[in-house]
Amino acid sequence: MKITGIILAGGKYLRMGKNKAFLEINGERIIDRTKNLFVDLFDEVFLVTNSPLEYFDLNLRTVSDLLPGGALAGIYTGLFHASHSHAFVAACDMPHLNIDFIRHMKDCTDDFDIVVPRTPDGFQPLHAIYSQRCLEPMRRSLETDRLKITSFYKGLRIREIPPDAISAFDLPGKMFLNVNSKEELALLQAE
Repeated sequence: MKITGIILAGGKYLRMGKNKAFLEINGERIIDRTKNLFVDLFDEVFLVTNSPLEYFDLNLRTVSDLLPGGALAGIYTGLFHASHSHAFVAACDMPHLNIDFIRHMKDCTDDFDIVVPRTPDGFQPLHAIYSQRCLEPMRRSLETDRLKITSFYKGLRIREIPPDAISAFDLPGKMFLNVNSKEELALLQAE
């Protein structure tokens, strides 16, 4: 099954004070690492952002939110523009994406509407595969101001990737981390 790769880059940088996608870890910008990983995995890759000029040097197709609504609107927009029936979506500030785990998720897609990791903390909806069958439920959630990403999950065919399957790929437990503060960045840079 062909799957589109969608990178969400719509944050407002409130906690960090600057664009987290361009932070460097081990001399490489997080967004460059993500782009390279996506280009290896997917034949179609694009970025959802409301500030496309910031990402011009990536040489990726960019699209802007079709509706207001934060990350959910970004997922909706990416899925709307996807050429394939399914899309893998990840946030631009996740430095420890694991190519083998994403391949595993692709292998689990079958005819599911959503393939999503579930950790002890709950679903990881910004590291998930969504079917275009999710578009209508997403749009309803956005139009009724239910912006929590999982608000539209009810009634859809969901394949949960459980914690034990995740740990086979992510023993240190870092795969879903994103950089939200200068302290977190310092810890990541010290690794």
